[in-house]
Amino acid sequence: MSYELENRLVVGVASSALFDLAESDRVFRDSGEQEYRRYQEQNLDRALEPGVALGWVRRLLSLNDLAAPEDPLVEVIVLSRNDPDTGLRVMRSIATHDLPITRAIFMQGRSPYRFIPALNMSLFLSANEEDVREAVRLGFPGGRVLRAAAFEDDHTDRELRIAFDFDGVLADDESERVTQRGSVDDFQNYETANARVPHNPGPLLGLLRNLNRIQRVEQQRKLDCPEYQIRVRISIVTARGAPAHERAMASLKHWGVLVNDAFFLGGVEKRLVLEVLRPHMFFDDQSRHLEPASLVVPCVHVPFGIVNQ
Repeated sequence: MSYELENRLVVGVASSALFDLAESDRVFRDSGEQEYRRYQEQNLDRALEPGVALGWVRRLLSLNDLAAPEDPLVEVIVLSRNDPDTGLRVMRSIATHDLPITRAIFMQGRSPYRFIPALNMSLFLSANEEDVREAVRLGFPGGRVLRAAAFEDDHTDRELRIAFDFDGVLADDESERVTQRGSVDDFQNYETANARVPHNPGPLLGLLRNLNRIQRVEQQRKLDCPEYQIRVRISIVTARGAPAHERAMASLKHWGVLVNDAFFLGGVEKRLVLEVLRPHMFFDDQSRHLEPASLVVPCVHVPFGIVNQ
């Protein structure tokens, strides 16, 4: 019987998201493909250093202890531009870092993002901007991890905290287009007039839906075992303020999804909140929010909508 990916949270990660490939990339750029191959073979047993997404992926995969081993809640699949030969170091590094990842696609010199729908993925993470932009252009849920300041992951803390921007991430960019054509006042008037009209889904709504599914499993575990500590916590951190918050909340309800926290900041710099909230990943569509935020938390740029054209 084949292994089914439906009804699981499936995430595709490029090796550039999992590991720090700065040294490997430098060898490729400076010395070419043959020297790169030689370098990877010579360093086959030297594990790659953690990248921006490794801690987040580790915590995500740890949620599989809520299910039977043969029926995990989360599946992470490597999607790599490496060929199978040079990809050996990636897989050995995954084993060294004790990540339970067994599935991978290696395509020499080509991005495997076209396989995102075939593998039921809710997210494709990579540090390659071109790959992510093309994936999002095709309607796939993609995000580019940003190089960040050192982020100390507290391994005694089992929580998985995830923060999302709203417009251009969970929702489409309909309202952002109003702002770009006019002003913040035009945006507020538009949102007030459409307060009961749900937004169309954005690129990462499917990810939130699958995270909610895991949260329901946690809630049942809590009922069965009161001492169990809930681990997944989801927040919205948005530049929206009142009265535009009304339409955001109406959209979440219409979509049938929930978040634990909502920060309607009305233009206050997001970094100030994120530094206290300390999510293990923050997803936003605008670089102007992400550049300061990436100094304090791991960040992912979702290059969707008008602000990224």
